[in-house]
Amino acid sequence: MSTALLTDPLFLRHDPGPYHPESPARLESILNLLGEAPLEGLSASTPREATEEELARVHGDALRHYLRSLDGRTAMIDADTVTSPQSYRAAVLAAGAALSAVEDVMSGRAANAFALVRPPGHHAEPDRAMGFCLFNNAAVAAEHALRLGARKVLINDWDVHHGNGTQAAFWTRRDVLYQSVHQFPFYPGTGAHQETGEREGKGFTVNCPLPGEQRDGDYAAVYQDLFLPIAEEFRPDLILVSAGFDPHEDDPLGGMKVTERGFAAMCSALMDLAQGTCGGRLVLLLEGGYSLPGLSRSVHACLEVLTGGRKEAFPEGAGHAAPASIREAREVLRGYWSCLTNARGRA
Repeated sequence: MSTALLTDPLFLRHDPGPYHPESPARLESILNLLGEAPLEGLSASTPREATEEELARVHGDALRHYLRSLDGRTAMIDADTVTSPQSYRAAVLAAGAALSAVEDVMSGRAANAFALVRPPGHHAEPDRAMGFCLFNNAAVAAEHALRLGARKVLINDWDVHHGNGTQAAFWTRRDVLYQSVHQFPFYPGTGAHQETGEREGKGFTVNCPLPGEQRDGDYAAVYQDLFLPIAEEFRPDLILVSAGFDPHEDDPLGGMKVTERGFAAMCSALMDLAQGTCGGRLVLLLEGGYSLPGLSRSVHACLEVLTGGRKEAFPEGAGHAAPASIREAREVLRGYWSCLTNARGRA
C-alpha cells in the first residue's frame, strides 16, 4: 500500500495577509520541493469537506455559526488569526482532509497518510478560534476515527506551541490520549506538567514542557523515556500527529534547535509504534512551521519515512533540561501508567 498525500489548491487561497507568517508560501514551498525531489510510494488522495455534523462533534454552535459568517470576508478574529474571503472554505476542507486521511488509513486504502493543510488547527478550542487556527483538524479527525471503529486514539503533538485546543477537546476523556512536547513558557501559555486531564480523563493528557534551545537528542529523550512507553501501554488503534515544524532550528517564531533528522527520527519512532500497536495506522496533519526551507525539508524527510525510503534513529545527547522535565512529568503521571514505575524510563 502507498502513503496517501492529501492537499488541495484551495489551501493556497487562505491568505491572512502579506506579513503574516502563516502564508500560502508555506505550502507552496513543500509542494515545490516534492516536485523537485519526488518520492515513490506517494498517492494523491482527494480531500472532502467536513460536514456540519462532523465539525459539531468538537466545536459548539456559536463558534461554527460565527466562522460561517466570515465566509467570503476578510476579518480579524484576534491579533494572530485573520481570515480572507476563501479562509472559511479552506478551513472546512482542511478539517475534511484530516477526515479523509483517517478514512484512507482506517479502510486500508493507504498504509499511512499526510494531510498538507492550511489553516492549521491545534490551537482551535471547542468554542474559540485562535492562534492561526479556525477548526481543530486533529480533534475532528480523532472523533471521526472513533466512529469508524477505533476504540482508542493517540494524538502526538510535536509543534513548538502547546496544542491547547486539542487538550481542551479531550480533557475529560480516556479514549483519546494527548501527548505534547513544546516550548514553555511560550504561546499560548498552557501545557504545564500538572495539566493531566480531569475526571475520567485524568492521566490521559501528557505534557512535556521544555525551555528553548532543545536539540534532537533532547526530543529523543522525551519520546524514549516518556511518550513511547505510555503510548505502548495505551495501545491506540490509530495514531494522529499534529506535525508542526516550528521547533526547527531555523524557524523565526520558535526557539528550538530540531533538525530534519530529528523530525525524521520522531516520525520513525511513531511509525514503529503504529506498526507494533495498530497495524501501521498513522496520520500526520500539518500544523506550524515558518522557515520555508526548514519546513519543506522536514516535511519531505517525514514523507521519506512514511513511504519506507528512510528510517532515522534517535540521536543521543540530551542536555539537562529535557531529562528534568521528563522526571517531573513521570512523577505527576506515575499513578496512571504502570510503565512509569518500572525500569524502562531512564529519566
